[in-house]
Amino acid sequence: MRYLFLFLFPIIAFAQPDSIFIRKIYDEALLRGKAYEDLRQLCKDVGPRLSGSSEAQMAVEWSERKMKSYGFDKVYLQEIKVPHWERGTKESAWLRLENGELIKLHLLALGGSIGTNGLLSGEVVEFKSLDELKSAKKNQVEGKIVFLNQPMDAAQIQTFKAYGLCYGIRGNGAVEAGKMGAKAVVIRSLGLPVDEHPHTGSMHYEENVTRIPAGALSTKDADLLSKILKEGKTELVLEMDCRNFPDAVSYNVIAEIKGTEFQNEIITFGGHLDSWDAGEGAHDDGAGVIHCLEALRILKELKYKPKHTLRVVFFMNEENGNMGGKSYATWVKEKGEKHIAALESDRGGFAPRGFGCDGTDSQVTFLQSLAPNFKNYDLHVFEKGYGGVDIGPLKESFPGIPLFGFVPDSQRYFDFHHAPSDVFENVNKRELELGAAAIASFVYLLDKELK
Repeated sequence: MRYLFLFLFPIIAFAQPDSIFIRKIYDEALLRGKAYEDLRQLCKDVGPRLSGSSEAQMAVEWSERKMKSYGFDKVYLQEIKVPHWERGTKESAWLRLENGELIKLHLLALGGSIGTNGLLSGEVVEFKSLDELKSAKKNQVEGKIVFLNQPMDAAQIQTFKAYGLCYGIRGNGAVEAGKMGAKAVVIRSLGLPVDEHPHTGSMHYEENVTRIPAGALSTKDADLLSKILKEGKTELVLEMDCRNFPDAVSYNVIAEIKGTEFQNEIITFGGHLDSWDAGEGAHDDGAGVIHCLEALRILKELKYKPKHTLRVVFFMNEENGNMGGKSYATWVKEKGEKHIAALESDRGGFAPRGFGCDGTDSQVTFLQSLAPNFKNYDLHVFEKGYGGVDIGPLKESFPGIPLFGFVPDSQRYFDFHHAPSDVFENVNKRELELGAAAIASFVYLLDKELK
């Protein structure tokens, strides 16, 4: 038995360092973590951070100062240009029934929408999907307000799939309704709960198609409107004061720990600093940037010396243009850097489930080889998947780069996504800390294992 122990000892000694270090990462995150307080400051002391706003600039300054306070090797800003859209005064909307009764509604303008130029009213016509609208005759729509009432499919286990299946009513609803002469379009908010919180989000217009105002009703109000329309005609009255301004100067905020062996080989990880203006951007994507900031802080606190340069990027303008991600990918290529991997956290601050890989079969196999390191931490998703909007442009600048996406539990994400309820109080402290620990551990393993 003594000789067997001596034979096994080198294997045990070799296998232990990763598990021991990952345990230290989790201990630091859960016992001495800074993530929850940092997120509180970002949400409460800065607030919503729509690109081009004064709050977005305040968030840039807060982030730079916070990064410097943690003593990283380098902290700096990358100047970019971003769209500047403002909601203006609070939206108003109500139904005027045939008997004269008025019913107030909860409405948010969709990001990028034009305003109504005062009160706008019209008869409402309902469609259950974008395809149903496209199949309608022009005389059914012309001069009316289109109501797109497609709910997210609650039967989908992965809620991001349910979101994707009905994204078209938000992204393209104004274009398709505008082609048919509608006055405006309102959609059912893209959220699973039936509540009074409307969800905003980006939409777009097309050249040579008349631009019409576009807004989102709360799911509760969408159900009410649909019920009323089954009983007869109704008129919607709305006012939206939103408008577009010239592009504004803003910044990606960047922090680094320099590599000891391959300083010009970069592992980027981050999320987007901007948010919609209705809530505080706590899950989308305050949690994501704080995950990554905390991951880098933990690695520095534990005195880890990476082989490659570890770079955290707080991207600006993911929500309505992705100029942060696009500008970053072009900029680092022009600088002659070598980027070997990237990771994004942009799915909320919920309990971690694993990681997805946007890459080749061999890169997915590599991801799966890391899974045993996380068995004791309840992570089980290690599969082909999506990286993220911000890091996506790196694919063009660095063909073949693996992109990884942090995967937390998705079941509650669309309760808060782009809604006034996306506030700090709806983020669980322990779940946020577990996410930061998972990302720190994953980045540690990437740095060690990638060649």
